[in-house]
Amino acid sequence: MEFGLFNSLYVPKNHPGITEASRLRDEIELVKAADRAGFKYTWATEHHFLDEYSHLSANEAFLGYLAAATERIHVGSGIFNITPPVSHPARVAEKVAVLDHLSGGRFEFGVGRGSSTTETKGFGIEDSDLTREMVDETLPQIVRMWKETDYSYDGRFFSMPRRNVLPKPLTDPHPPLWVAAGSPGTFKKAAEMGIGVLCFAQASMDDLGKLIAIYKEEIERCENPVGGYINNNVMVTSQLMCLEDGQRAREVAATMGSGYHQSLLWKYLDTFPRPQWVNDLGGTIPEMDRATIDAVIEAKAMCIGTPDEVCEAVAAVQAIGADQLVFGMLSTAMPIEAAIESVQTFGREVLPRFDTDPVHSTTRQREAQLGS
Repeated sequence: MEFGLFNSLYVPKNHPGITEASRLRDEIELVKAADRAGFKYTWATEHHFLDEYSHLSANEAFLGYLAAATERIHVGSGIFNITPPVSHPARVAEKVAVLDHLSGGRFEFGVGRGSSTTETKGFGIEDSDLTREMVDETLPQIVRMWKETDYSYDGRFFSMPRRNVLPKPLTDPHPPLWVAAGSPGTFKKAAEMGIGVLCFAQASMDDLGKLIAIYKEEIERCENPVGGYINNNVMVTSQLMCLEDGQRAREVAATMGSGYHQSLLWKYLDTFPRPQWVNDLGGTIPEMDRATIDAVIEAKAMCIGTPDEVCEAVAAVQAIGADQLVFGMLSTAMPIEAAIESVQTFGREVLPRFDTDPVHSTTRQREAQLGS
């Protein structure tokens, strides 16, 4: 099991002390702390027009800064939107290659289609279902752009005359490929394409485990990956508050406003299947009180509490077959001081029990398949 962070530039209006400028600085300092603590990945989302929920629209600039501010951690796009009305595929290929060079081969390329009609319609895409077909068309073409020096294409959603798309990636043949999975069908599709999955822990562990099992079974049969090698990986995004003092961890968790953030998630991300319990609550998710937090810890449903308690929750995610567990710590109003302390405690007390390989999984898989 490997570990990472999830960056989203969350700016809740009910916490006026949190601003775009302060949250950007906080996200950077937290990633630097995670890099020192042994975390292997950080994933920066791309969203547009989603007030409060995520102001991280130009994540390529953020990732470029992180590449210079860190040493070992892999910096990933979680996601780059590769639908042509949002980002021309050639521009995506260019910025991925530049980030791969700037990071010294530490870039991870996660793709997606946008998760909200607020976003898609903002860029003139009236039919959200078309975005699936756009991604299906553009991802193989981006891989071609990296490989060919005389690229041309005449397709349904974009066309290009003969051009050499530059620069080419530093990583041979290209950085690891991932896709965001907001719906169950994407797990099987990702496996057929031979690429990793980025997902949220919104479903129950049992339900998520079934989707991971489908992915793991299907990817073993992948013979024609969309990229130059297979990336057999499932990343799950959850939450973390790990402190030596378990009671203080519970106090922070009770005041970080995770319910408000969840309400915004279900308000905006309307391309995700919406659970019935969200409908029953009218889309307004209550904050967790101490009794709820204790129940969540007892159920091993979230990484909150002492290192030993957090270890049990991590083991539960590992047991369903996930390869990487990522924490969206600042997707709440969690104070940055508590977030950094939590990352440090986790890195010292929990991480070494699960991640003993100094080499990143994506690097090891690529080198094993390509013989490099």
